[in-house]
Amino acid sequence: MQIQSYKHNGQLHRIWENSMVLKATETVVIGANDRTQVTESDGRTWITREPAICYFHAKYWFNIIGMLRNDGIHYYCNISSPFVYDDEALKYIDYDLDVKVYPDMTYDLLDEDEYEEHRKKMNYPVVLDRILHNNMDYLLRWVRQRKGPFAPDFIDGWYERYLTYR
Repeated sequence: MQIQSYKHNGQLHRIWENSMVLKATETVVIGANDRTQVTESDGRTWITREPAICYFHAKYWFNIIGMLRNDGIHYYCNISSPFVYDDEALKYIDYDLDVKVYPDMTYDLLDEDEYEEHRKKMNYPVVLDRILHNNMDYLLRWVRQRKGPFAPDFIDGWYERYLTYR
């Protein structure tokens, strides 16, 4: 599958070319990729450096990428709209706020200034701002509780399945 992220104004933000679907239900999609091409909105391309397991949910306003590195699993979490999937790709709106989670489960909040800039520029409704911040809180609870993709063996288990199928 291809993964496409957009901005609130509908502008295409980024495309991941090839991810293998490992699980797909109405509410959850788990995908995997390794050294896949990524195309930025300005046409620039780059290749991911390590295997990654991607977790998307249709009810939560975030997605989670677990990257398998030599020193452990690093997570990159996007505060985003729930995903939609059509014949073309899995799609979501990226709302700039990000959380980087390290193998020891410490984390950094990223891009709060970019979020504020886009919130004003694209006139995010107050209710959307509230939804995004509530989901940020929910995501951080998942990190602290080792829930979902942060659970021990979640990423490794899905990576083993990916290796079996690829």
